[in-house]
Amino acid sequence: MRFTLVGSSAAVLALSLASVLYALEPASDADKAFVGKVSQGGMYEVEASKVAWERASSPDVKDLSITEVHDHSLVNRELKRIATLKGIPVAATLNATFQQRLEKLKSVSGPEFEAAYIADMQEIHDKDEKLFAAEATEGSDAFKTFAHQTDLIVKRHIGALHGLD
Repeated sequence: MRFTLVGSSAAVLALSLASVLYALEPASDADKAFVGKVSQGGMYEVEASKVAWERASSPDVKDLSITEVHDHSLVNRELKRIATLKGIPVAATLNATFQQRLEKLKSVSGPEFEAAYIADMQEIHDKDEKLFAAEATEGSDAFKTFAHQTDLIVKRHIGALHGLD
């Protein structure tokens, strides 16, 4: 029993040390660019979808907005966790481009709003899908699994968006 506890403790220590060493590996410029792009896009999708929840009249669009807020909030948290381990800062607010895009979306209402929201989500998900697919195969080890899992989510969202056309 004593050897099992010592062996288990050694395994936990080894895994912890591996995680620390992995985290200490410097982030590449590609990692930083990936985090910058997808963190802003993800934050925008959450904020735009909160607006859609309030303004949409179609149950399908409301359902989509709930899914977007839920899924992208989880993705954003995981991205921030990995980025923090790699020493990559993640902005807490939207940059000027995405803030302007959000304000533009907020400026329309009714059926025009729903059409603008769906078109906007289709555009950003198409771009996201390409970013996540590339990172899942070409990215650093720190982001590969995250990108692969998120790519599956983005593809599911794209399917839902096409169902609203």
